[in-house]
Amino acid sequence: QEIISGESEEESNGVNLMEFSDEILLHILSYVPCTDLVLNVRRTCRKLATLCLDKSLTHTVLLQKDYKVNKDKVKQLMRDIGKEIYQLNMAGCYWLPSSTIDHVTRCKNLVKLNLSGCHVTSLRLSKMLSTLQHLRSLAIDVNPGFDASQLSSECKATLSRVSELKQTLYTPSYGVVPCCTSLEKLLLYFEILDRSREGFMLSGQLMVGESNVPHYQNLRIFYARLAPGYVNQEVVRLYLAVLSDRTPENLHAFLISAPGSFAETGATKNLLDSMARNVRLDALQLPKAWINGSGLLQHLKFNNPFYFSFSRCTLSGGHLIQRVINGGKDLKSLTSLNLSGCVHCLAPESLFRKAEDDIDSSILESLVVSCCNLRHLNLSAAHHHSSESIGNHLCQLLSRLKHLLSLALPVCSITDVAANVEKPPTASNLVPQTFGRKVRIGIQTYPRNLADQANQKIESSVFWALMGSLRFLETLEIIGSSFSSAMPRNEPAIRNSLPPCVRAQSVGDSEVAAISQLTYLQSLTLAQLPNILTGSGLINIGLQCQHLRTLSLANLGMMGKVVYMSALMDMLKHCKCLRDLRLEQPYFCAGAQFFQALSHCSSLQRLCIVSRSGTLQSDAVMSFMANCLEVIMCHMFMGESLTVCKNLQQSIVRSFQADRPALNVVIFPLLHEDLTEVIRDVPMRHLDEITLFKSRVAEEPPNLWW
Repeated sequence: QEIISGESEEESNGVNLMEFSDEILLHILSYVPCTDLVLNVRRTCRKLATLCLDKSLTHTVLLQKDYKVNKDKVKQLMRDIGKEIYQLNMAGCYWLPSSTIDHVTRCKNLVKLNLSGCHVTSLRLSKMLSTLQHLRSLAIDVNPGFDASQLSSECKATLSRVSELKQTLYTPSYGVVPCCTSLEKLLLYFEILDRSREGFMLSGQLMVGESNVPHYQNLRIFYARLAPGYVNQEVVRLYLAVLSDRTPENLHAFLISAPGSFAETGATKNLLDSMARNVRLDALQLPKAWINGSGLLQHLKFNNPFYFSFSRCTLSGGHLIQRVINGGKDLKSLTSLNLSGCVHCLAPESLFRKAEDDIDSSILESLVVSCCNLRHLNLSAAHHHSSESIGNHLCQLLSRLKHLLSLALPVCSITDVAANVEKPPTASNLVPQTFGRKVRIGIQTYPRNLADQANQKIESSVFWALMGSLRFLETLEIIGSSFSSAMPRNEPAIRNSLPPCVRAQSVGDSEVAAISQLTYLQSLTLAQLPNILTGSGLINIGLQCQHLRTLSLANLGMMGKVVYMSALMDMLKHCKCLRDLRLEQPYFCAGAQFFQALSHCSSLQRLCIVSRSGTLQSDAVMSFMANCLEVIMCHMFMGESLTVCKNLQQSIVRSFQADRPALNVVIFPLLHEDLTEVIRDVPMRHLDEITLFKSRVAEEPPNLWW
């Protein structure tokens, strides 16, 4: 054997980063935010100075979640590499002043620009777009005060070449749509409130000078998402009126997401009839009133569909198989399917069926066989009860979908039917889910060790087998079919919640532990699991799911007490990659022990707690904010007084705003009458992604925008 000297051994063990090939270094540098590369890393040595300016790193600049970026950094970045940037994403940079947009004019070669969530006036937009002659893709907000007449002829010339437009409307307006005469993709987000801050009712009629007609002749993708409110419905009808006159021949994706009731009119019926005659679609989503009771699906033609959403429709499984799946033909291309709230979609007919009746497993089997390449599937907000037939449980059939990346299921659908039939109700099942007088009961001792739990129940569980078969699942939502958040949008807080489904009464700690098999899990939502006794399964998830970035827990276990607090604190100590945490639980105590455990989540950026009658310790919150330097969003809607909430909010802002430019703090009593006024000031990025509870699986077609 060769004897290696101490010196040579030290050299062999040492790793010099600069000795790696340029290709490897470029790959490593691609994970570093562009602002750090250009403003910091490239100043370290000559080699990195060259590599940091490589086209592969400067071609696309993403600032949308770079919460540390400020106006000065953006200015310096544009000055250094502005001419090298072809794609710039500043979506959701709400904290940057509007003057920051002026520096985008240095990016003369921009092809794609996303400014959604940024403060942009009509004049600034005009000045900026006048210099961007190569722009083909644009995303902007249209706020009150927007005036299309202020757009210069050079700006309109740029807009005439734009083929992709994403427009978020906060006021009734066509925005820049009439100027975009070459549109192929149009995404519209309607966020117009029915009332002004002063309490006046708003109208859906467009402002004077807004009568220009949009140009849809080249349109291939039309997408509209409406927030609740009648004004949004009025305005979207104006956009659709032009489509009803002449349907674009190349239209292949038509999607309208509208909550509540959105009635069909003569104009929309003409539009749908024209689509049935003239186009073949690849993606479809319509308001439930446009589908329910109509034969529309029978007449629409599809090419190679990749996305369907029938959310909240009364579509039966029989119609789904006959009119959409078409016996399994041409459905291998389908990658995303949203059947959320579609209560009869797994039953042969809906006329005499109760929502709680067992599903027809043959329909689900046909769906699984026909759509074998599904990557995103949403079956939440419905009672999908499996029968006692062996091998036909919903979980067993879904385990065949090996390509799934995201999945949303109702709690009652994962129940092991045989276990429910054989096992009599336990004391924990009989505890009323109310806020009344506490009942002292004996609690079964649940082991904290995963192996012990597996020996007790999980080995024979159909849900355990499903989790084991979906090893590459990244997003999982298990939501009670009757769950509703205590904080809906544009309405007062909900004070009463519906009881969980009877079939869901046995779902608890062992099912949660089964989720820990998902090694690559990044996002987890658990809501209304009534049989959580200790929360021990959460610890297993914290230990095994090391890629977890988003965690949302709501109404777990008994409603009168947070029974899983100890397990949650143990779990958080292992969640080093966790960035977003949302907790919704009555009587939640956000005290020193909780925040001390949460401080172990070194990557945490956003925290939201919604708790009726919940309490908090101000000193603990301040200490947590001081220790977790990455936190830029803190939303707490609790049971504390308005004075306590305001004082804490002001203290956090005063102490940390200077070092965290993106800091957004909202601490407010959950049941206060002014809650809706407070909510309307929350940046849309936070409101849509974490503060408001909703199912997000297959909510939109994959890769709809950046």
